[in-house]
Amino acid sequence: MKVNFYQPIDPILKKYIEGYYFMSKDECHQPFKYLTFPDNYFILSACQNVSIVQEKGWLEIHESSTENLIIDFVSQCSVPMEILYQQTINEVTVYFKPLGIYHFFEADSSADLKTKIQDSDFKEIMDRILKEPDRKTQIQMLEEYWILKFKLKDMTLAYTIASDIDSEFTIEEIAAKNNITRQYVNKISKKYLGKPASEYRKIQRFRKVLISNKKVKNLTELSYENLFYDQSHFIKDFKELTKISPKKFFENVDTEQNNIWLFI
Repeated sequence: MKVNFYQPIDPILKKYIEGYYFMSKDECHQPFKYLTFPDNYFILSACQNVSIVQEKGWLEIHESSTENLIIDFVSQCSVPMEILYQQTINEVTVYFKPLGIYHFFEADSSADLKTKIQDSDFKEIMDRILKEPDRKTQIQMLEEYWILKFKLKDMTLAYTIASDIDSEFTIEEIAAKNNITRQYVNKISKKYLGKPASEYRKIQRFRKVLISNKKVKNLTELSYENLFYDQSHFIKDFKELTKISPKKFFENVDTEQNNIWLFI
């Protein structure tokens, strides 16, 4: 099962949205299952005519006998998730870059986003898009919607903290650099990024490893290139986030794809 991942065409959207994908019930009729891995994107999906069963680390999707549109919002993806589609359904999923989603919804924190999404016109517009049979028209409708929703916000401190967490600074150094306490660094991280600073950093390093692996094949090089203390630290974090060793992961996962899934 191959899912095409589209990057935004509009240059403004490119700054805040990593990309999006569509599924269509006409594209595949066989059940399929995959593992998806932790990331720091804010992920927003609309699924047409489905029923969903979910537990920690596991989600199963069925086609529903009644018409509906289910909205799913993920902001704290910190463990591998096993996804089973009993049938392919009509779905659109958007990956927002860290902090990007705040420029499209009037929310003051990650905790507020779900309510703001539910209170918006998102569900109505996604229903129209999913009822459109032509993929090019779907993409055009989706991008037009986000362009209309876009509002530039001053989030200087949040962006600075996110950038600092993604650097080699310690949390103490980030606090000193920004004249705030270590506790306030974590408060900002939890408020806007949905995770403590240490968890956000661990996942950022993991995702950078996936990108770096396209150029570097040696695990020792990968660990040092991505600011791990040593190879054992790298392997420990990697297993925590994927449940498998780096060697097995890279043998079975196509990291050239934007949506990095392990089909099982």
